Amino acid sequence: MTTDNDERMDMDMVHAAVDRCMAHPATAGDVAIVERQLGRFPRGMLAVGARCVCGQPLAVITRPVLPGGTPFPTTCYLTSPEAVKAVSHLEANGVMREYNEALEGDEALRGRYERAHHWYLAFRHEIAVRVGDSEEHIASVSAGGMPVRVKCLHALVAQTLVMGPGVNPFGDMALDRMVDEFSPTVCRCASRGQDV
Repeated sequence: MTTDNDERMDMDMVHAAVDRCMAHPATAGDVAIVERQLGRFPRGMLAVGARCVCGQPLAVITRPVLPGGTPFPTTCYLTSPEAVKAVSHLEANGVMREYNEALEGDEALRGRYERAHHWYLAFRHEIAVRVGDSEEHIASVSAGGMPVRVKCLHALVAQTLVMGPGVNPFGDMALDRMVDEFSPTVCRCASRGQDV
């Protein structure tokens, strides 16, 4: 059960995360690096939400509505090729099945995951308000299968990287599990030194 004080603290955390991300809008250099990382232009990219210790983008903040009017619910988007590869290895090794079984059997974990879902929605809503985007088509949709299943670890890890540890339990667990292959505190960027 959450209290009014918990909800105020949650909203303070969300506003602080949005303030931090939006204080430094994406530069042309950031966009060029992310374009190289993804192999395509990052439509709707507003800011870099998390960076490697070397400065390379790890995850970006994307508008709720892409240019052309397409709704885009995945506000926290993982871009680092090293992080994407590490998460893909976890998914290929059956970690999502394990996480879904844990979610089904642990009421406290379900509560934390539902809270991560609400934080994601509040974060995206605050972004939408600040940039003037409509969320009507995605108002209750977060990312990664939240709040009922673990569907995409990439989105959950991106949320953890952007919003910090303790927000998404499965993003936290995935980062802990792949620390030998990827960590935001250890630079393993293949593209380091190729800045624009």
